[in-house]
Amino acid sequence: MTMAPDRVRARFPEISTRAWEHPADRTALVALRALTGFDTVLKALSSLLRERQHRLLYLATAVRVDDRQFRTLHELRADCVGVLDARSTPEMYVLQDPTVNAFTIGMDKPFIVLTTGLLDLMDTEELRFVIGHELGHALSGHAVYRTMLMHLLRLSASIGWMPGGGWALRAIVAALMEWSRKSELSGDRAGLLCSQDVEASVRVHMKTAGGTWLKEMNHGAFLDQADDYLRSGDLRDGVLKLLNLELQSHPFSVLRAAELRRWIQSGEYDRVLGGSYPRREHDRDARISEEVKHAARSYRESFDQSDDLLIRTVRDLGKDVGAAVSTVSQEVGQTVADLGKRLTDWRRN
Repeated sequence: MTMAPDRVRARFPEISTRAWEHPADRTALVALRALTGFDTVLKALSSLLRERQHRLLYLATAVRVDDRQFRTLHELRADCVGVLDARSTPEMYVLQDPTVNAFTIGMDKPFIVLTTGLLDLMDTEELRFVIGHELGHALSGHAVYRTMLMHLLRLSASIGWMPGGGWALRAIVAALMEWSRKSELSGDRAGLLCSQDVEASVRVHMKTAGGTWLKEMNHGAFLDQADDYLRSGDLRDGVLKLLNLELQSHPFSVLRAAELRRWIQSGEYDRVLGGSYPRREHDRDARISEEVKHAARSYRESFDQSDDLLIRTVRDLGKDVGAAVSTVSQEVGQTVADLGKRLTDWRRN
């Protein structure tokens, strides 16, 4: 059945990917694009992924989206390509898999894969957001870093047993994981620019977190969870939050919705809708030093505004070292006391 757009959406002629890329993501991408011979490196890494083999695999095992198959998705993709003024249309496949997932593969010619689990979960406008998210990944060239991350993860698993040898690699992997999480925030921004439907963007994350029972969930309450997560807990909870995120390539669903809300509240989304956005013709003029400043400012603002007790303690360390040390000592002491009590109870039993 043909699906006509439910309303007219703003389009962004010659929009640069820098318009939706998170500052930390954009810094890495600008640096990479500035390298001489970037295309050569791209193709070399693509061969490591056996990109052609992957494309043939999906061509044989999944359903390719076009005007004859999954026409609704075909039209959603065409609409997203038009909104972001993409120079080419990536192939898209639907894969029979109950897992809710969507991903973009390939560096030379990226293509998008959507699972049937995702299609069963999302409505049309939510799928528009998801397809826009994946198109944002394809246009930004995120696959190159994801390839590096994949190989480093394999390498770290194979040499992690070496004394001291795995720590340096683990630091690199952690940095790439942090980049990967920020690249997902970039994808969400691209998805919102394609859908231009804030409610739908939040519903995507609500369904990813809570499943199909949308009637039992609430938009405002869902976003309140993020506020509770960020400001609740003691120092131990702050450490646990960091540990939970360490090897996650994607931010948690609740936090992704909150980050998108923060981008909207910053006014950046409305500025892009109003036509004020960087153009592709100026991409070569983008300076790494400026992007580093933007990234540092972004982290600084998040750091300064955080209500997490661990971050507040670190933030206040310079103001009152004695108070901070006292707080840390109390938390550590309480943790040790709790552990000792549990051991004593265990021995008695």
